[in-house]
Amino acid sequence: MSTPTRQGPVALVPTPRGAPARPDPHTLDVLISLRSHTPRDAMGNPLSAAGRYLVTQAAGALYGTDQRTAPVQDQHRRWGWPDRGVHASVAHCGGLGVVALSGGPRVGVDLQDERVRPLAMAWLGELLGFPEGVPASLRDFAESEALIKVSHLTKETFAGVRLPLWRAGWRRAACGYQLLSTRLGDGSHLALACEDTPTVRWWTSRDGARPRRVLDPGLLGTGQEA
Repeated sequence: MSTPTRQGPVALVPTPRGAPARPDPHTLDVLISLRSHTPRDAMGNPLSAAGRYLVTQAAGALYGTDQRTAPVQDQHRRWGWPDRGVHASVAHCGGLGVVALSGGPRVGVDLQDERVRPLAMAWLGELLGFPEGVPASLRDFAESEALIKVSHLTKETFAGVRLPLWRAGWRRAACGYQLLSTRLGDGSHLALACEDTPTVRWWTSRDGARPRRVLDPGLLGTGQEA
């Protein structure tokens, strides 16, 4: 895989005729949405909102994008508005959803809640080349999924990919993409994969309210978000 390059600049100003603003190409806007009352199916299992709906709502809330202009997926199932040069990725678990929007490099996002999954973690640990019997962590799981979402990789072609040692901030993976991961206040693991190392601008919204900036996503759900 060739090393990703930065795309050309996109101004954060309204486009002609009052059209919505486009995102800064050097900034990722990441909107974490929470629902107080999670819809459930007949068996009591939480229902997640559809990805297209979450992406459309996030772009409308942050940039004023016309809600009737839905994003499309390319051949690798990556969301975006090709005519505007805007890329998007989405993940959701029950009442928690996250959308990443970029006006420059492609982005992938994943969200994993804290659950015991011994078989899946053992399989992923083997796939990532961990020593025999050493399982992957939920952070590894989230980062792997984010890499798949941003790239042409699939679960079938992921073998051979190696994750860099964790540290705060962006880290370059051997496959050429950058990784950033954190843990939310409820224990969920959030991971971003990107073609570059943009500044991340975090937002949160509860029950459809207007998004507001947060400095540390790790405080979400603790009452100390401001």
